[in-house]
Amino acid sequence: MACLLETPIRMSVLSEVTASSRHYVDRLFDPDPQKVLQGVIDMKNAVIGNNKQKANLIVLGAVPRLLYLLQQEPSSTELKTECAVVLGSLAMGTENNVKSLLDCHIIPALLQGLLSPDLKFIEACLRCLRTIFTSPVTPEELLYTDATVIPHLMALLSRSRYTQEYICQIFSHCCKGPDHQTILFNHGAVQNIAHLLTSPSYKVRMQALKCFSVLAFENPQVSMTLVNVLVDGELLPQIFVKMLQRDKPIEMQLTSAKCLTYMCRAGAIRTDDSCIVLKLDHDLKHAHELRQAAFKLYASLGANDEDIRKKIIETENMMDRIVTGLSESSVKVRLAAVRCLHSLSRSVQQLRTSFQDHAVWKPLMKVLQNAPDEILVVASSMLCNLLLEFSPSKEPILESGAVELLCGLTQSENPALRVNGIWALMNMAFQAEQKIKADILRSLSTEQLFRLLSDSDLNVLMKTLGLLRNLLSTRPHIDKIMSTHGKQIMQAVTLILEGEHSIEVKEQTLCILANIADGTTAKELIMTNDDILQKIKYYMGHSHVKLQLAAMFCISNLIWNEEEGSQERQDKLRDMGIVDILHKLSQSPDSNLCDKAKTALQQYLA
Repeated sequence: MACLLETPIRMSVLSEVTASSRHYVDRLFDPDPQKVLQGVIDMKNAVIGNNKQKANLIVLGAVPRLLYLLQQEPSSTELKTECAVVLGSLAMGTENNVKSLLDCHIIPALLQGLLSPDLKFIEACLRCLRTIFTSPVTPEELLYTDATVIPHLMALLSRSRYTQEYICQIFSHCCKGPDHQTILFNHGAVQNIAHLLTSPSYKVRMQALKCFSVLAFENPQVSMTLVNVLVDGELLPQIFVKMLQRDKPIEMQLTSAKCLTYMCRAGAIRTDDSCIVLKLDHDLKHAHELRQAAFKLYASLGANDEDIRKKIIETENMMDRIVTGLSESSVKVRLAAVRCLHSLSRSVQQLRTSFQDHAVWKPLMKVLQNAPDEILVVASSMLCNLLLEFSPSKEPILESGAVELLCGLTQSENPALRVNGIWALMNMAFQAEQKIKADILRSLSTEQLFRLLSDSDLNVLMKTLGLLRNLLSTRPHIDKIMSTHGKQIMQAVTLILEGEHSIEVKEQTLCILANIADGTTAKELIMTNDDILQKIKYYMGHSHVKLQLAAMFCISNLIWNEEEGSQERQDKLRDMGIVDILHKLSQSPDSNLCDKAKTALQQYLA
C-alpha cells in the first residue's frame, strides 16, 4: 500500500529525515507485538508539538503502516487505540499533513474503527476524525459518502461525553447547506442532540449549541421543529434564552443568539414572543455591547496588517455579519460595524474582490443618507476608499447619486465631514470622464468650491486643491473647465499664493497652475496675467526646493517649443528674466531642480 504526497518530495526534505525518525518507523514492522506497541507509544511522545518530526514520519511511510495496524484483526485494542492517537497527532500538524492522511484513505479506516465495541478506541478514532474534518482541506462530503455513517454516529452520542463532544463538532463543521441539514435532521439530529444542551460538560453544551446554529441556519423546517422540543421539561427556545445570560461565556451567548435569530427569521418564534422579549429586553444592551466589541476588535486587528484583513474576510459569513451590522438599531453597533469595514477597506485586494462580491457600497450609501455625524464621518471616510480609481464599486456608487451626497457633506459644519466629502470628490475626479467632472462642478457650484478654498481647516483646503488638480487634468478637460470657470480659478490661485499659507498648500496651488499651463488654450489665461507670471517667477527663486520645482513645471509647460505660440511665450518670459533664473537654477545643488532647469533651457536652444 503506497501513500503518495500531493507534491513531489524535495531532496532537501529527504536529507533532513533523521536516523531517529527512521528508527520509529522501522519499529512498526517488528515481529514482536509488544515492541510494536512500545514503538507506537514512543512515536506518539516524539510527535507531540513537533511538526518537523510529523513531516519526517509521513515522508518515511509511517501513515500506511499505522493504518494497517489499526485495521488488522490480530492487533490488540490497545495498539489500535495508540495508532489512532498518533494519526490524530499527525493530523494536528500542517494542512499538508492532513492532505497526506486523506491520500492514504484515513477516513474510511477510522469510520470502520467506530464499529469496535471498545469505547477508548472509538473515542480515539472520533478525536482523529474531528481533527481531520475541522481542517479546511477536508471535503465535507466524505462524511456523507456511506449512508450508514450518520445513523451510527447518532447511536454513539450516548456512549460518553467525549463521543458527544467530538461527534457534535464533526456535525457542526460538516453541515454546509440544505442537503446536509436534511440528512442530519432526517436521522434524528434534533432529538439526539437536544438533551446535550444540559450536559455537565461545557464543551459538550457548546458543541451541541453550534450544531443547532448550523442546522437552523436559513432552514424553516428545522427551526419550526426546534421551537417545540422539550429538554428536562423546558422548551428549547427558553434554554437558548438562558444561554444568553451575561454570566455565560461570550461564545455561548453569541451562538445562542444566532439560534434564536435564525428561528425568528424562519417565523418559528415571533419577535414579540414573551420568552424572548423579557430576556432580550434585559440583555439587549449587553448583546449590543458584545457585537460592538467584536467589530471594534476586528477593526483594530485589520488596521495595519493585510494578512489579518484577509483572514477576517475569509472567515465564514464574516462579511455578511459586518454588513448586517450597518443596519443595527444600536448606533454604537452601527458605528463599530462601519469602523470595521473602513479598516478592511484599506486592502486593495479586498476592495477589488470581497467588497464588490458583497456589494458593500449599497448598505453604505443607505447609512450615509441618514445617520449621526459620528457614523457619517467613518462611513464617508470609507467611501473615499471605495471611490479609488481601481475599485470596481466606483461606477455603481457614481450611478447611485453619490455626487450630490458628497457635495452636501462639503457644506457640513463638521470639519471632518467637509474633509471626507471633498476627499471623496477628489478620488472620484481622478482620471474621470469629462461628464463626471462637469457633474461635480455643477453640483458643488463655483461658490462652494471657493468657500472651501478659503476654509480655515488646512485639511479641507488641501483636499480642495487636490480636487482642482484632478479636475484640471488632460488637455481637453483643462481647456473646457478653464473656458467656463477660468476667471474664478485664477482669482482663487492668486489669493492663495499671496496669502499666509504653508509650503504644502502653495506647492499644490503651483501644481494646479502647471496643469493649467499644460492646456492648449488655457495656458493663455496665465500668459495674459502678469500678476500670476510674477508670482511664478518669485517662487522659482524661493528658498524652498518644492516650490521652486512646482514653479519650474509651470514654466516648462509654457515654453515647450513643440506647441503653437511657444516662440511668443518664450520671448515674453525671457523679457521677464526667466532665462537668467533658469541659468542660475541649472547650477543648483539639488539634482532634480538642476535637471529641470537644464531641460527648460534646451527649449530655448531648440
